[in-house]
Amino acid sequence: MSEQATAILAGGCFWCTEAVFRDVIGVAQVESGYLGGSTINPTYKQVCSGTTGHAEAIRVTFDPDVVSYGQILDMFFATHDPTQLNRQGGDVGTQYRSALFPLDEEQKAEADAAITRNQANWPQPIVTTIEGAATWYPAEDYHQEYWEGEGQRNPYCLAVIPPKLMKLRKSFADKVKA
Repeated sequence: MSEQATAILAGGCFWCTEAVFRDVIGVAQVESGYLGGSTINPTYKQVCSGTTGHAEAIRVTFDPDVVSYGQILDMFFATHDPTQLNRQGGDVGTQYRSALFPLDEEQKAEADAAITRNQANWPQPIVTTIEGAATWYPAEDYHQEYWEGEGQRNPYCLAVIPPKLMKLRKSFADKVKA
């Protein structure tokens, strides 16, 4: 087994992006959290207020011999709308922005390439930002693995997550867990 790699992605509600990447072969862990803001140890309530500057994000730990960073990015662009500025559907505010947080120069170059590559799939310009290094703050425990638990009873999640999972399965069938 190769050394694990990490990708940090923000694509709106972290419950929704976490659910997508938990289904990907080669992904060992997905953690919801916050980054990109100024408040130290922000809470969900603070981040939701839109005043901290943080994004709801996920930290994906994966085996790059099974799924590449570029493939992770392509899945990211296929399962949320990267053309919506500071929003995803009904979730509005900078905390729901589409952003990538590359961990080194190689990931930054791959992020730039992924935006260019995926632009062909969208009629509007991709507005996903590439942001610099930022402190990661894990979200509260009740947000972790949300779809597998509470999310299955949450009307918002039931409306938003299944279509994302269908897009993932349709476009990346060979990379999705059975």
